[in-house]
This record gives sequence, C-alpha cells and structure tokens, in this order.
Amino acid sequence: MAITEKDVAKTATKLSINEILEGKVLSVKWEPKLKYAWDNGPAIGRYLAELKEGRIIAKKCAKCHRIMIPPRMFCELCWVPAGEWVYVQDTGIVNTWVVSYVDWKATRLDIKGGVRPFTPAVIEIDGASKGMGILHHLNEVDPWKISRGMKVKAVWKPAKERTGAITDIKYFKPIE
Repeated sequence: MAITEKDVAKTATKLSINEILEGKVLSVKWEPKLKYAWDNGPAIGRYLAELKEGRIIAKKCAKCHRIMIPPRMFCELCWVPAGEWVYVQDTGIVNTWVVSYVDWKATRLDIKGGVRPFTPAVIEIDGASKGMGILHHLNEVDPWKISRGMKVKAVWKPAKERTGAITDIKYFKPIE
C-alpha cells in the first residue's frame, strides 16, 4: 500500500514560524571545516614531485615509443597505456612564443616604466619526442631577438624554495 500526500498531511505536525524561532524545534547549527585537496593523479603527481627535485620526467608510449611531456597515462595516438618513465633534459628549443604586454594574471605591464614584455613560449624539451613540450616563459633575452629553434635551458628556483609546481622552473634562458 502506497502512502499518499494526504496520508502524510494527516499525520504531519505543522510548525509555526514562532515555534521555530523560539527554539521549540530541535535544530543543529554548525560550520563545516572543509578542506579541499587536488588529486593530480599518478602521471602529473610524479611529474610535479620530480620538478621539486630539479628533474623533468616524461612517459614513453609502450606501442609507438613516443616520449610524452607532460606525462600522461595513455598515448592519445595509439590509445594504449603509457609504459616506462623516462627522464628528459632541462634544455630544449623554442617552438613558438609571443611578446605580451600582460602577465599570467592578465595584468597590463608598465612598459613605459621599464618593465620588459612578458614572453610565454612552448619549449620542446630535449629527450622528448618532436612536438612535445611545455608552456613556460623566457627571460634573460631581448624579446625581439627570440627565434624559433633557439636553444634554451631551465633556470630553477633554489632547492629549498621548490614546492612541486611548474613554477619550480623560474623561466628558460637562451644557451649557446
């Protein structure tokens, strides 16, 4: 036998606003102490842990042998699980870049005040497969002298300041 809305209305006790405000109804008030944690997953988690140690790591596809950076758990070309971990260099070449008058926070840079333009770039990392790289920024170079194929090297934060983030690499600078 199903309970109908009328059955509930017959047995339910109606409360007035005053009864609620006067505390005649049991209620609980609490502030949750919620903490948010981000799960990077096994590939990016290991990648970030290695950055904290001053190393760059990639994953190698078990089928096509592509060395993928940032690492991922499967090859998006072969659709097979990625295989072994592979350390790559902290050097590479500039694939593409832009001279920007805003920073990562989309804040306009005061160029007239002597601040140099911001130069984000995709760096193809040595040891990774062609076309594989990371987005970072260039420094210690005239923005107008950057060129495609320019050799660059990571400039790392001191070991004690690293946190396991891409910003553990301060920037990339040109090398001869």
